[in-house]
Amino acid sequence: MANIVRQLAMSDMGAAVHRAAFDAALPWLAGLHTPDEDRWFYRERVFRDCALWGAFQRDALAGFIALRNEWIDQLYVHPGAQGRGVGSALLDLAQTTGDRLQLWTFQRNLAARRFYERHGFVLVEETDGARNEEREPDALYRWTRA
Repeated sequence: MANIVRQLAMSDMGAAVHRAAFDAALPWLAGLHTPDEDRWFYRERVFRDCALWGAFQRDALAGFIALRNEWIDQLYVHPGAQGRGVGSALLDLAQTTGDRLQLWTFQRNLAARRFYERHGFVLVEETDGARNEEREPDALYRWTRA
């Protein structure tokens, strides 16, 4: 199934996709925020600070990416759409925006780490998680155009 990628509007709100993907990938952190808190975060922070692009399958938001300067602030694919090229389509779009991208992911999110490494991202740093809200050890990845 083809992914249709377009810039997102506030009305597209990706909070539900974020929560489904986050909870599936990181079940030990499930329920960290309420749906209202997620919607507030997207409305007041993500849409304010980032350009958001979404991949749609049959008019349903399957995944999205939030870009800010050289950073990927958010990249989530609904669990039911994973493995269908959604994340790759979004990451490919991000890689056309400049010569360098960076992102943080949790160390225990091995599927995400493998995904980024397949797309040319290189591990730069690992931390103990003291600086993130979840207190979860994380990993900084960087991609640079060859």
